[in-house]
Amino acid sequence: MHADGFLAPESAADAREAYESVGPGAQVVVKEVAKAMELDAEEYDERVNADVIETARDAMFASLLEVRVGTSEEFEEWAEHYDGEVDVLGAEHVDNVAWHAGPDGEAVAATFQDEETAAVGTLRRQAYGRIYREIIAE
Repeated sequence: MHADGFLAPESAADAREAYESVGPGAQVVVKEVAKAMELDAEEYDERVNADVIETARDAMFASLLEVRVGTSEEFEEWAEHYDGEVDVLGAEHVDNVAWHAGPDGEAVAATFQDEETAAVGTLRRQAYGRIYREIIAE
Protein backbone atom coordinates (compact mmCIF):
# COMPACT_ATOMS: atom_id res chain seq x y z
CA MET A 1 0.00 0.00 0.00
CA HIS A 2 1.19 3.54 -0.71
CA ALA A 3 -0.11 7.10 -0.68
CA ASP A 4 -0.10 9.68 -3.45
CA GLY A 5 -0.71 13.36 -2.74
CA PHE A 6 -0.66 15.11 0.60
CA LEU A 7 -3.90 16.99 1.20
CA ALA A 8 -6.05 15.18 3.78
CA PRO A 9 -8.19 17.76 5.58
CA GLU A 10 -9.33 16.59 9.00
CA SER A 11 -12.27 19.00 9.22
CA ALA A 12 -14.52 21.06 7.01
CA ALA A 13 -12.68 24.18 8.17
CA ASP A 14 -9.34 22.61 7.17
CA ALA A 15 -10.79 21.77 3.73
CA ARG A 16 -12.02 25.33 3.20
CA GLU A 17 -8.64 26.72 4.30
CA ALA A 18 -6.75 24.40 1.94
CA TYR A 19 -9.10 25.31 -0.91
CA GLU A 20 -8.53 29.02 -0.29
CA SER A 21 -4.77 28.47 -0.20
CA VAL A 22 -4.67 27.11 -3.76
CA GLY A 23 -6.52 30.14 -5.16
CA PRO A 24 -3.46 32.30 -5.87
CA GLY A 25 -1.68 29.37 -7.50
CA ALA A 26 -4.69 28.70 -9.72
CA GLN A 27 -4.65 32.32 -10.88
CA VAL A 28 -0.94 32.09 -11.73
CA VAL A 29 -1.43 28.82 -13.62
CA VAL A 30 -4.29 30.26 -15.68
CA LYS A 31 -2.28 33.39 -16.47
CA GLU A 32 0.78 31.37 -17.52
CA VAL A 33 -1.31 29.03 -19.67
CA ALA A 34 -2.91 32.05 -21.34
CA LYS A 35 0.59 33.43 -22.06
CA ALA A 36 1.66 30.09 -23.52
CA MET A 37 -1.44 30.22 -25.72
CA GLU A 38 -0.35 33.71 -26.79
CA LEU A 39 -3.61 35.35 -25.77
CA ASP A 40 -3.37 39.12 -25.98
CA ALA A 41 -4.76 41.29 -23.17
CA GLU A 42 -8.13 41.80 -24.85
CA GLU A 43 -8.60 38.10 -25.55
CA TYR A 44 -7.47 37.24 -22.00
CA ASP A 45 -10.06 39.63 -20.53
CA GLU A 46 -12.73 38.20 -22.83
CA ARG A 47 -12.02 34.50 -22.18
CA VAL A 48 -10.64 34.31 -18.63
CA ASN A 49 -13.35 34.97 -16.07
CA ALA A 50 -14.10 33.94 -12.50
CA ASP A 51 -15.48 30.57 -13.67
CA VAL A 52 -12.18 29.73 -15.38
CA ILE A 53 -10.18 30.60 -12.26
CA GLU A 54 -12.60 28.63 -10.06
CA THR A 55 -12.31 25.59 -12.32
CA ALA A 56 -8.51 25.78 -12.08
CA ARG A 57 -8.78 26.07 -8.27
CA ASP A 58 -11.10 23.06 -8.12
CA ALA A 59 -8.73 20.99 -10.26
CA MET A 60 -5.65 22.01 -8.26
CA PHE A 61 -7.33 21.23 -4.95
CA ALA A 62 -8.49 17.81 -6.19
CA SER A 63 -5.07 17.01 -7.67
CA LEU A 64 -3.43 17.48 -4.26
CA LEU A 65 -5.75 15.17 -2.32
CA GLU A 66 -4.05 12.28 -0.56
CA VAL A 67 -5.08 8.99 -2.12
CA ARG A 68 -4.15 5.62 -0.70
CA VAL A 69 -3.62 2.84 -3.19
CA GLY A 70 -3.52 -0.83 -2.32
CA THR A 71 -4.87 -4.26 -2.96
CA SER A 72 -8.51 -5.10 -2.41
CA GLU A 73 -7.48 -6.94 0.75
CA GLU A 74 -5.61 -3.89 2.10
CA PHE A 75 -8.60 -1.69 1.35
CA GLU A 76 -11.01 -4.10 3.06
CA GLU A 77 -8.80 -4.14 6.15
CA TRP A 78 -8.72 -0.33 6.20
CA ALA A 79 -12.48 -0.08 5.63
CA GLU A 80 -13.19 -2.46 8.54
CA HIS A 81 -11.51 -0.01 10.91
CA TYR A 82 -12.80 3.19 9.28
CA ASP A 83 -15.44 4.94 11.34
CA GLY A 84 -17.60 6.33 8.55
CA GLU A 85 -19.33 5.81 5.22
CA VAL A 86 -17.35 4.54 2.22
CA ASP A 87 -18.78 4.96 -1.28
CA VAL A 88 -17.08 2.40 -3.57
CA LEU A 89 -17.12 2.98 -7.33
CA GLY A 90 -16.22 0.39 -9.95
CA ALA A 91 -16.24 -3.35 -10.38
CA GLU A 92 -16.27 -5.65 -7.36
CA HIS A 93 -13.90 -8.35 -8.54
CA VAL A 94 -10.68 -6.51 -9.32
CA ASP A 95 -7.33 -6.57 -7.56
CA ASN A 96 -6.74 -2.94 -6.55
CA VAL A 97 -8.45 0.02 -4.89
CA ALA A 98 -7.66 3.72 -4.54
CA TRP A 99 -9.41 5.61 -1.73
CA HIS A 100 -9.61 8.97 0.00
CA ALA A 101 -11.07 9.62 3.44
CA GLY A 102 -12.47 13.11 3.80
CA PRO A 103 -13.47 14.96 6.92
CA ASP A 104 -16.59 14.10 8.86
CA GLY A 105 -16.60 10.34 8.19
CA GLU A 106 -16.99 10.33 4.42
CA ALA A 107 -14.72 8.34 2.11
CA VAL A 108 -14.77 7.44 -1.56
CA ALA A 109 -12.97 4.55 -3.25
CA ALA A 110 -12.44 3.43 -6.84
CA THR A 111 -11.57 -0.11 -7.84
CA PHE A 112 -9.18 -0.83 -10.70
CA GLN A 113 -7.23 -3.64 -12.24
CA ASP A 114 -4.20 -2.12 -13.98
CA GLU A 115 -4.53 1.61 -14.63
CA GLU A 116 -3.50 3.15 -11.30
CA THR A 117 -2.91 6.65 -12.66
CA ALA A 118 -6.35 6.78 -14.26
CA ALA A 119 -8.02 5.39 -11.13
CA VAL A 120 -6.31 7.93 -8.87
CA GLY A 121 -7.30 10.80 -11.18
CA THR A 122 -10.91 9.60 -11.32
CA LEU A 123 -11.00 9.12 -7.57
CA ARG A 124 -9.74 12.65 -6.93
CA ARG A 125 -12.47 14.14 -9.15
CA GLN A 126 -15.08 11.97 -7.44
CA ALA A 127 -13.80 12.91 -3.98
CA TYR A 128 -13.98 16.58 -4.86
CA GLY A 129 -17.51 16.28 -6.23
CA ARG A 130 -18.91 13.93 -3.59
CA ILE A 131 -17.15 15.21 -0.47
CA TYR A 132 -15.64 18.66 -0.90
CA ARG A 133 -17.81 20.67 -3.31
CA GLU A 134 -20.55 21.13 -0.72
CA ILE A 135 -18.11 21.75 2.14
CA ILE A 136 -16.33 24.47 0.19
CA ALA A 137 -19.59 26.12 -0.83
CA GLU A 138 -20.60 26.64 2.81
